[in-house]
Amino acid sequence: MEEWELEYEWLRIRHLVKDAFGRDELPGLNAVLFLIGIQELGRWPDSFTKEEKQDLMHIGVCRLLSYDGFYEFAGRDADGWPHYKMARPVKVKGMEGQEKLLMEKAIQYFREMEEE
Repeated sequence: MEEWELEYEWLRIRHLVKDAFGRDELPGLNAVLFLIGIQELGRWPDSFTKEEKQDLMHIGVCRLLSYDGFYEFAGRDADGWPHYKMARPVKVKGMEGQEKLLMEKAIQYFREMEEE
């Protein structure tokens, strides 16, 4: 994906999320990861603990990295939380490279959601 396309599509996703939740500001990557985690969990309680929020962001990251085979879905625990196992290490260097990879995969995730 070319840089301009990434920037355009990422901004589109951020606006989609902002509008869906009636927010005033565009969400960042962490908020998008959190929402993907909630989507993968499949339920939306009124609130989450700080630890659950971190777990949901981790679920979002694992789900996105599963597109390229870095993680594999391992199943759900007794409470219904999804778990992933690392299939191979992510060799993307630096924070900027990792964020770009996650943005590209988030775009892919939302495109699939829109197609359903």
